[in-house]
Amino acid sequence: MMKTLIFNGSPRKKGDTVSLINKVIENLNGEYKIINAYDCDINPCIDCRYCWDNTGCCINDEMQEVYTYIQECDNILIASPIYFSELTGTLLNVGSRLQTYFCAKKFRKEKSIAKVKKGAVIVVGGGDGNVNKAYDTACCLLRHMNTFDILPVVFSHNTDNKPAIEDEIALLGVKDIISFFNE
Repeated sequence: MMKTLIFNGSPRKKGDTVSLINKVIENLNGEYKIINAYDCDINPCIDCRYCWDNTGCCINDEMQEVYTYIQECDNILIASPIYFSELTGTLLNVGSRLQTYFCAKKFRKEKSIAKVKKGAVIVVGGGDGNVNKAYDTACCLLRHMNTFDILPVVFSHNTDNKPAIEDEIALLGVKDIISFFNE
């Protein structure tokens, strides 16, 4: 069965980011797991360097379950509002825990994730910033999770004036994500 991991960087449970995530999961095949960055019990990396010599992370929190799901999943979606042209800080805190995968490659000379994944990124915002920086950061996080087949960014960049769920271009991008993940 296909598995999809979704990282939600929004603090708003009924906001624009979540409305687009919900559109994705309405038509997604298989099972999915959503990591709500603002609600989960995942602490940021503390640069203790445990992962320089050891597999995994010494911080015992919900990220241990996420590591397992990363190993098993087929698709990964990162969805976030844009704050100052970047993913939300809380989502970046969660993303910092992917440092273990970087260290596996760099210091331990190991491939820590065998299964290659497909990836996609959704970003939403009021329109005063640029989506490129957030997309680049999300792609960096995806690559650390062995995701190299990544769709172009799906964005709704005028949410101060129009809800993302009414953004026809963003909704077309969501359809592309669904098709891509369901292949």
